[in-house]
Amino acid sequence: MKTKWIMAATLLVGLAVSAQAARMSVQVREGHLRDRPSFLGTVVTAVEYGDRVEVKRHQGPWRYVAFADREGWIHESALTRQRIVMEAGEVDVAGAATQEEMALAGKGFSAEVEQEFRAQHAEIDFSWVDRMEQMAVTADRLAAFLREGGLKAEGDNL
Repeated sequence: MKTKWIMAATLLVGLAVSAQAARMSVQVREGHLRDRPSFLGTVVTAVEYGDRVEVKRHQGPWRYVAFADREGWIHESALTRQRIVMEAGEVDVAGAATQEEMALAGKGFSAEVEQEFRAQHAEIDFSWVDRMEQMAVTADRLAAFLREGGLKAEGDNL
């Protein structure tokens, strides 16, 4: 009888841990849920920093998640198991990002930070970086580039 109770308790703890692990937070300013596990997949919907998603399954570094009434694939690099609390007083503060982490995430690489970095690295020519920042490549153009070069994006059958 004692063994059955231990097994039941272990099962319940395991289910609770897996249910907790299935919820993740978006840790990028804006992420995209896609129709397939690829950066070339069609965007289904956007998610924002701090949004909570439910992970349904995974394929390599990609996670199939549910958000609101939408589902799609997002790269694991856009997610964190840590709960991001955006408002003071929210219930789950213990597992939230620290105030320092929030400040760093919010700061980003602003014009002021960039100016300071450039001043400290005056010997570097940033003109090509500036040009690259102005470039925009559509998913269609990227797919064409990969096809023309005989390359495959992970998870794609181009």
